[in-house]
Amino acid sequence: MRRKTQPIVMGLDIGTTKVCALIGEVQDDNQIDVIGVGIHPSRGLNKGVVVNIDSTVESIRRAVNEAQLMAGVEVPSAYVGIAGGHITGINSTGIIAVRSQDITLREVNQVIEAAKAVALPMDREVIHVLPQEFIVDDQDGVMDPLGMSAVRLEAKVHIVTAAVTSAHNIVKCVNNAGLEVEDIILEQLASGAATLTPEERDYGAVIIDIGGGTTDIALLAGDSVKHTAVLAVGGNHITNDLAFGLGAPVPEAERIKKAFGCAHASLVDAYEMIEVRGADERPAQKYMSRDLCDIIEPRVEEMLHMARREILQSGYAERLPAGIVLTGGTASLRGIVELAEDIFGCAVRCGVPRDIGGLVGMVNTPMYATGVGLLQCGVKQIHYGRFHKFNDDHLFAKLYHRMRDWFGELLT
Repeated sequence: MRRKTQPIVMGLDIGTTKVCALIGEVQDDNQIDVIGVGIHPSRGLNKGVVVNIDSTVESIRRAVNEAQLMAGVEVPSAYVGIAGGHITGINSTGIIAVRSQDITLREVNQVIEAAKAVALPMDREVIHVLPQEFIVDDQDGVMDPLGMSAVRLEAKVHIVTAAVTSAHNIVKCVNNAGLEVEDIILEQLASGAATLTPEERDYGAVIIDIGGGTTDIALLAGDSVKHTAVLAVGGNHITNDLAFGLGAPVPEAERIKKAFGCAHASLVDAYEMIEVRGADERPAQKYMSRDLCDIIEPRVEEMLHMARREILQSGYAERLPAGIVLTGGTASLRGIVELAEDIFGCAVRCGVPRDIGGLVGMVNTPMYATGVGLLQCGVKQIHYGRFHKFNDDHLFAKLYHRMRDWFGELLT
């Protein structure tokens, strides 16, 4: 094992199709050099939710061991991504009176706590409170109110919540694989941290992270999160459509999708023939490239239209001049950017990790955007101070106390 001379962080992207572990070494300028990469097929998750503890633990352990072997260092903890249909986001507002003449950190914390005071079902837990802006008296658009004179302070925040049991199971799997959880981070926020430019964050852009089981959306404007959503569709739906349409096994359909798939008919070679291996001992069949596109394009078009509806319903569609950034493994599908431009009617690009060093050639694809973003979020927490460490009892302890308080109110 190498001797640690710089802070080391690990990002753990636990997806429906893969578990990706990245190890990064933090440099003096807070840039991250990726020094270890581990990837293993994900067994035990469905649409971002754990359905088999043992299989998920084994996939995590293998990915982590591979990354540690490459990096030559053991890492005891990780920043873990969370996604899935159980994730929801809401906007909230809090207002307080400023007792002293100037706004201090105490007032900032108080107004954020006031904004957090929303009624949640007992089976849900807050995982992020993301300040959008502060309003000092009648002055809106304030990003940092510290030191300003005021009599009233208002905060607008975006609150991300998760199902307690689903978040608990993710943490439990990581703990059972021998790691502590430094923090759980919404995956599309991590992807945005890795792929967006400062100008895109400032002007307003949409991250659409298309994974295997889910499509995760985040709208960012003015360097703050305006809206988040998770759609229960992803790249696996394309693979399953190909398997059914071509009469091929799912692994073969996945190979065909990656090697020959195209989501835009204008880019297809009309004369290209593709050989598809059949199941069991069945002979291989030949198909035209256009036949594959006829299967893939409608499914991708449906997914993108679902994302477009979510963006329109958010109310922020007109405040995103920087356009759309596609990330996740499915963002590498040929023709998806062109199809997205047709559907959204704005600039669309494929997002890859930026501002990193080390094994850049290995992680310079949309598939690793979340993992790199988790490393970058981890560095920010190291720089600004960690809030807590999670363990497999952390979330259930919060649920227990909330239920106890609720029953106490009924009995009084």
